[in-house]
Amino acid sequence: MRWVCTLTLFATFLTTLPAAPPAKSSHKRTTTTRRRVTRAKRRGPSYPTHPDAARYKEIQQALADKGYFKGEVNGQWGDDSVAAIKQFQADQKLPDDGKISAPVLIGLGLGPKHDAAPPPKPPAQ
Repeated sequence: MRWVCTLTLFATFLTTLPAAPPAKSSHKRTTTTRRRVTRAKRRGPSYPTHPDAARYKEIQQALADKGYFKGEVNGQWGDDSVAAIKQFQADQKLPDDGKISAPVLIGLGLGPKHDAAPPPKPPAQ
């Protein structure tokens, strides 16, 4: 009977103890961080991702001058323009994916277009 009383007292003591705090995770990610990551994913590049019609026209003209483009130079980028780029890329030993890239533009003598002002000329000596 004595140990039954002891068990009852012990059970009562256990129920009166406060609950243990939840275990903390070693990886902590706050709402602010999560929000910042989401914004970074949605934000696109700060430069134009596609050339405008005037730039397409320049590229078509350069391809026509080199004998690759046979269509009308009108700034409309279509299958004939892509085929001309692919042929040019193959001849230049570039990846022939049909995409306009810096090596393609340089090979055509156009170079990448930038809105920045040209660098100042060094003074004559």
